[in-house]
Amino acid sequence: MNSGLLLSFLAVDLLLVCVPGADWAYVIATALRGGSAARAVAGLVCGYALHTVLAAAGLAVLVAGSPWLLTALTVAGAGYLLWLGWGVLRRPAVPAADSAAAPGGRPFLRGATISGLNPKGLLLYLSVLPQFLTLTGAHLPVPAQMAVLGLLHMACCAAVYLTVGALARVLLTARPAAARAVTRTSGAAMLGIGALLLAERLATL
Repeated sequence: MNSGLLLSFLAVDLLLVCVPGADWAYVIATALRGGSAARAVAGLVCGYALHTVLAAAGLAVLVAGSPWLLTALTVAGAGYLLWLGWGVLRRPAVPAADSAAAPGGRPFLRGATISGLNPKGLLLYLSVLPQFLTLTGAHLPVPAQMAVLGLLHMACCAAVYLTVGALARVLLTARPAAARAVTRTSGAAMLGIGALLLAERLATL
């Protein structure tokens, strides 16, 4: 793999990671509710580590090619997002009120579940990463290349999500009303994404 190809992948991947979605919503909600954004991001990255392992081992193709398995993964991920989003909407707390509200391990586990069960993450590895593989000439084995690209994706996620969490907390800590509004928006985003995942999957059945 040459440096130009890796830089191209980083540019594309950063654009994708910078598009707000379920990961953003979860990090923002965690930061504003007094939880550890760093633990939440570590959990999200851990979920993508699972996708990286599956892609490097070639198992991602099998999962994507199995309708019932992909449906089960989608339903589980969407259901978890719906449950989590509803909880955020019911209790839109702010840092000043809940600075010690979140137990240490919970943000990590929730983050790992959100990204680990997100079929969109799995499909990213199947649709985007293969475009940046080197298949001619002297090159690393394909599983190793997938692992390298997966690690770069995890690094991009960590950098962007940590920045999002820090900015959300710093900018909104002194604005309780705005923080509640952003938290509610994050909860609504998780509900919407969960519902969209279910609708998309049901439409293919």
